[in-house]
Amino acid sequence: MKWQRSRGRAASARTAAVGAAVCVLAALPGQARADGEPSPYVFDPGAKRISGAATTSGAEQLDADGTYRDSIEPGGTLIYRLNLDARTNAYVSAVAVPGAASTVAYGDKIKISVQNSRGSDCSSNDAQFGTASKYPRPLAAYAYRLVEKGAYSCQEAGPYYVVIERTGEDTSTPEPWELEIRHVSEPELTSPGPSEAPSGWPSASPDPVGGESRARAGGTGFYDAAELGKGEWTAEIEPGASLFYRVPVDWGQQIFAGADLGSAAGSGSGFVSGAFSMALYNPARGLVDTSNSLSYNGKQKTTALDALPPVAYENRFGSRTGDKEMRFAGWYYLRVSLSPEVGQEFGPGPYGLTLRVDVTGDPKGAPAYAGPAGDFSVDPDDRQAATGDDTTRTAAADNGTMTLVAAGGIGTGTVLVVGLGVWTLLARRRAAPGPG
Repeated sequence: MKWQRSRGRAASARTAAVGAAVCVLAALPGQARADGEPSPYVFDPGAKRISGAATTSGAEQLDADGTYRDSIEPGGTLIYRLNLDARTNAYVSAVAVPGAASTVAYGDKIKISVQNSRGSDCSSNDAQFGTASKYPRPLAAYAYRLVEKGAYSCQEAGPYYVVIERTGEDTSTPEPWELEIRHVSEPELTSPGPSEAPSGWPSASPDPVGGESRARAGGTGFYDAAELGKGEWTAEIEPGASLFYRVPVDWGQQIFAGADLGSAAGSGSGFVSGAFSMALYNPARGLVDTSNSLSYNGKQKTTALDALPPVAYENRFGSRTGDKEMRFAGWYYLRVSLSPEVGQEFGPGPYGLTLRVDVTGDPKGAPAYAGPAGDFSVDPDDRQAATGDDTTRTAAADNGTMTLVAAGGIGTGTVLVVGLGVWTLLARRRAAPGPG
């Protein structure tokens, strides 16, 4: 069942996160961080290690619905192979994770492209830190091959290539960035679908969501992102941290999201530009939108995403960046990040965080896909998980985490100590949700 796949991953996230974090601490190359500091990102523990090639001739294959791990050097280029048919749309995303203690600059970016065997780009996108928020945090971008009526390039079956490039400035820390790469496929339609973007859609923001705020600690990556539904949610965020959440958005629905950063304790008089940012990604981990990066002077601040169109297959034919990324149903991901400079100016925190999420509109029927939609669908179990009414599964997952840590340490004192340390830190960051 889809519920078993989607909720199974989420319910086991706390258990898997400990093992993944221990592996990160012990084995990952190029992760610059202070002694005892965990990775700022929890990777999918089921991801397969792969080595990107320097040329297409030596490229290893990325399978559909597969997740992979690699790392990329400054100025590096990595190439992977896709074997595609002439019917299926293919999406490949790359999440780049700089070390928590690294220095980054405006021009530091990751670029991903899908190319055909003739060397032409089917599509490409990039993600960079920009001028306002120059501190290390995960960057994500995607590229794709679409089968489209009337298109003449990238339509044939055969080999395609994923090219991931990293560019940057000399002032940045010259260390590798860890990569999480995912390849997902979208089935063809059984009959011709729409071929033009919608001409209009409701752009007015809804009334503020009501009801009592509920506590929901965020995840530390796409894999363990915490579920959110309509409502107001509270959490705590530490300087230098990035928190991940996911929201189910079905066909015909719109998502609205905003965030408040609480005031600092005391009467500090500092100022941090680009202190807080929020980004939205679609189910294929393509960047949809980012909010204005907030400056912080110790007083409460608020930001929100711009209005986005309802989820529709035909959005992909639009010309406006962001709107065309609202092209399929599924889990949409929110990332919020807080600059480490906030801790230097106003204290280590943690700082209060409030997320306001609204999903409007009645779900509509899915397009006439020729096969299972996989990641590009929402079912009732997804919506139930997002309400936060899953305390029984949360408790079971916590118990499983304790069991795993204890078992992993039997006969290996060092691993037990590291494992318990990571578990304690993760538990502090992802404290059990409050009511609901």
